[in-house]
Amino acid sequence: INISVFPPSNACVGRYILNMQITSCGHTYQRCLGDFYVLFNPWCADDPVYMDNQAQREEYVLNEHGILYEGVHKHITSRPWHFGQFEDGILDICLKILDMGASYHHGSDRDHCWRNDPVHVSMVVNHMISSHTTNGIMKIPENNDYLKGTKPFSWNGSVPILQQWYNGRCRPVRYGYCGSLASVMCTVMRCLGIPSRVVTNFCFPSSTENPLGVNEVFDCTGKNLCGKDKLWRYHCWNESWMARRDLNQCCGDWQCLDPTPLETGRGNWLSCSGPTWVRSIREGELDLDYDGHHVFSRVNSNYVGWLSQNNTHKVKVCCDAWPCGQHLITKSVGSEQFQDITGAYKYELGSVKNKEAFYRAYRRIHPGYCNASNCHIERELSALKNPFLSDSGVNMRLKMANCPMYGEDVQLHWLLENLRNENKTLKFHLCAQIITYSGCPMDQFWTDSVNVTLGPREVKKIPLCISYTQYGPYLCDHNIMKVVAVSDPECGEVLMVSRDIVINRPPVIVKLLSQPRLKVPCTAEISFCNPLQEDMKNCVMTLEGCGLFKEPMTIDLGTLAANQQARTIVEFTPYRLGSHRLLANLGCHKF
Repeated sequence: INISVFPPSNACVGRYILNMQITSCGHTYQRCLGDFYVLFNPWCADDPVYMDNQAQREEYVLNEHGILYEGVHKHITSRPWHFGQFEDGILDICLKILDMGASYHHGSDRDHCWRNDPVHVSMVVNHMISSHTTNGIMKIPENNDYLKGTKPFSWNGSVPILQQWYNGRCRPVRYGYCGSLASVMCTVMRCLGIPSRVVTNFCFPSSTENPLGVNEVFDCTGKNLCGKDKLWRYHCWNESWMARRDLNQCCGDWQCLDPTPLETGRGNWLSCSGPTWVRSIREGELDLDYDGHHVFSRVNSNYVGWLSQNNTHKVKVCCDAWPCGQHLITKSVGSEQFQDITGAYKYELGSVKNKEAFYRAYRRIHPGYCNASNCHIERELSALKNPFLSDSGVNMRLKMANCPMYGEDVQLHWLLENLRNENKTLKFHLCAQIITYSGCPMDQFWTDSVNVTLGPREVKKIPLCISYTQYGPYLCDHNIMKVVAVSDPECGEVLMVSRDIVINRPPVIVKLLSQPRLKVPCTAEISFCNPLQEDMKNCVMTLEGCGLFKEPMTIDLGTLAANQQARTIVEFTPYRLGSHRLLANLGCHKF
């Protein structure tokens, strides 16, 4: 007997049991023929997740390989990620996530009707990914303490994370960060049939007081002080494609979902759960959606830098409307390059549409201005700003002279330009400090002072060098440092310029020595060079591959001497068809 099952487009996603009832000679028999799964179908025009572009379906539903973008907006780095939504057992884990999150939605799982709506399913998945829940999938470390878990940046893919959560009786996996949280959510959503992708936003503000402003405070040496506000160097979230029937949408569009919990400043954690219609953020229509005001503020906040003098007085040294949300990117369809999607979240800065959207959002975020005119709001915003550095008569910027690799010195050019027809003599304090990706200032490892004299209209270039011996002992997993030059307030003018710098990690080269074929042994060569003038101890190589390894493979490399080349041959047997890719991640006492 051949049986074809045609579930309706509004069927609830999940696992079904197929029973057959046979009646013969007055007797009725029941026989279980097996089970089957119903998922969302982006190929079906009646499904709310329908996507009419085949290339996009292949990228956002079928592709098991992804790329996470990190670093800073002037130096974007990337690393591969294995989503693994078609690996054995992942679908059952994803349905377990829906089961565990059912109480979040309706208080019990007796009513399954919400499982046919991608809006509600995405809310449940987002809630379960967040680490502030009892059964959340991943936990974020506190104070960068990884001692009781795995380093957040050592994961290569979602599969081991989901398996560890499932096999560990649904206890949170230690530890993750925004990139791994968004990637795990992307895996779950693609597995359920909802087109999804990971987005990176560079310069992501986290303010506890002003929803449309973020403050960074520096001392007289240029050291970034730990305050209530944080300016994340980058932040990853998830976008999923669906029609918002609750907003009377008939066609699908991208919805923002952020599984990373953010601190509110009152000891509580708030997740920008969404789904938030991306187009509503661009238009400033914040009352249409879940958490729309949170997402809008993350891409449209003003940045203000303050100089603290003796912990009693603060002077505003810079104010900029552009840094926050200035660069939003995601992996391009069918390509290893990134796609800039900033225009989907905000209009061009200074344009009429950008201003209209901001005024519209401002009235919703600040209820006291709900009836205020555009001119009134503009006056309030102008009062917050101060003259830029060029208005003080001196223009400054820090320019990279090299693209430093781990172990290399950092070379910069400090460019100063006197815009006036008079001499200027200023004293500057310079410093370098480690910054986490989430904007937490750490060790200040380098300071210096210099007197600068500029003639009328003179342009001067001062070379700066920070050696590896200075930053090496302090650099952490994030590989980000901040260099600041600030003038001495006693000179009468307070000037400051800063630059975030990313130190590139040494590459791990993976070379397949034979073409992977199903159930045929294959060999790969993995090579790595220790670029340091010192030994690297406790080196461990973690390997993972779609359809190549059922579990991640760990290779203990021991100690690598200075400038030593390590070469390892790995044998494996592909166990299923697919687009095979081998991922390698090196961990040691240095990174």
